Amino acid sequence: MTVRGRTALVTGASSGIGAAAAAELAAHGCQLVLVGRDQRRLAEVAERTGGRALAAELTDPTGLDRVVTAARRVDLLVHCAGVGWAGDLASMSAEQVEALMAVNLTAPVLLTSAVLPELRRRRGHVVFVSSIAVVGVRDEEVYAATKAGVRAFAESLRHLDDIGVTTVFPGAVRTPFFAGRHYDRRFPRMLTPQEVAAALVRGVQRGRAEVFVPAWLAVPARLQGALPGLFRVLARRFG
Repeated sequence: MTVRGRTALVTGASSGIGAAAAAELAAHGCQLVLVGRDQRRLAEVAERTGGRALAAELTDPTGLDRVVTAARRVDLLVHCAGVGWAGDLASMSAEQVEALMAVNLTAPVLLTSAVLPELRRRRGHVVFVSSIAVVGVRDEEVYAATKAGVRAFAESLRHLDDIGVTTVFPGAVRTPFFAGRHYDRRFPRMLTPQEVAAALVRGVQRGRAEVFVPAWLAVPARLQGALPGLFRVLARRFG
């Protein structure tokens, strides 16, 4: 897909990867509808990118309906909204599990389903920001499950021949998810949201089904699928 002159709706656009994706798409000549929960920060992103801000809660039916209405005549739907959680699974409350599922998996499924007829008519494109956590990460079991669900949903959508689907799998990214968390690895280094956004737009323009950021992360992901036993041994050894 050529993004110049297209209209894109970006969720999670008030910060992190969503805000960076909005800036990158604007730089490539995209018209933007920006969705987020933080009205003040969303307005700042809209001012920088020339987009239209729509403050809405995607897990609320009323907010979702407003976003669906705004998504009419959209060529590109970019799912960046997401929340993270890390810690001992036994200490995670049912409310926290439900919130993670609602934002990371249920909301993008419902939004995509609602705007799919229009996207198919316009031969549009959908982007899902998943995570390398789909391979399974210690202390992030529920988060990993939501991102794996997104991957499976995207893969199923690819059976439709009149839309494009790209799934992005970043490693650790310097976003609010890591605020207050200690990350001391030199390798892999922590990415910036801008690096992920640039890879996202390249993936759309090149029609890529899956984009790993950095690209070498495709190796452990493929290894897990081909040789899960060996992958688990290496994961325990290197973390």
